[in-house]
Amino acid sequence: MRRTLSFWLILIFIGIIPLAAQEEYPDYDDEEENSEIEWDRYVPDLYRTGDKIFSITAGMTIPTVFTGTGMDGNPSNIKLGGTGKLSYSWFFHPHWYFGGELGGMFSGTGGKNMLYVVPFGFHIGYQLVLGRFEFPIQLMSGAAPQRYLENGYFGWIIKPGISGFYRFDADWSFGLNAHWWMLPQWPKNGKNVLGNFLEISLTARYHF
Repeated sequence: MRRTLSFWLILIFIGIIPLAAQEEYPDYDDEEENSEIEWDRYVPDLYRTGDKIFSITAGMTIPTVFTGTGMDGNPSNIKLGGTGKLSYSWFFHPHWYFGGELGGMFSGTGGKNMLYVVPFGFHIGYQLVLGRFEFPIQLMSGAAPQRYLENGYFGWIIKPGISGFYRFDADWSFGLNAHWWMLPQWPKNGKNVLGNFLEISLTARYHF
């Protein structure tokens, strides 16, 4: 009788040891594999009212078409330039947003001088979301102070554009922009000019 009781006690004791060890040392490998699987299947949620984006943009500007009586027969005087921008957007609908931006542009000229433009204003846009890919269509309008040598001009800017972004994770997305700058000038001397630039740029967006 005592041998039988001792035998069952030994079996129970042997069975308890691996159970306790399993509770004390969980299998972290399984948790890591599950988290990797969940990340592979991650798809961003549709935007909600109140979602915000802060963007940093850098790229180049390409002079395209210049028209008006102030061209004086020299439409190719402006060369390739660079541009940068800070932008803030707020979603009031899963697809629609508006916000503000402040940027800068510089471009060389045929006389080895520099043209500077500092556009700022408001934008409104519609964004199409396809999985991790996002395609905003945007229209910006505002002021564009300009400086060339000793001459300054406080002008207007209209800037439509389209972009494509890849949503890297819940916080960041990265993409490419193609924006069209329209810069009209109506000086007092009557020599009006409409300058058009194509912007090709890269943007990093922070979502919060």
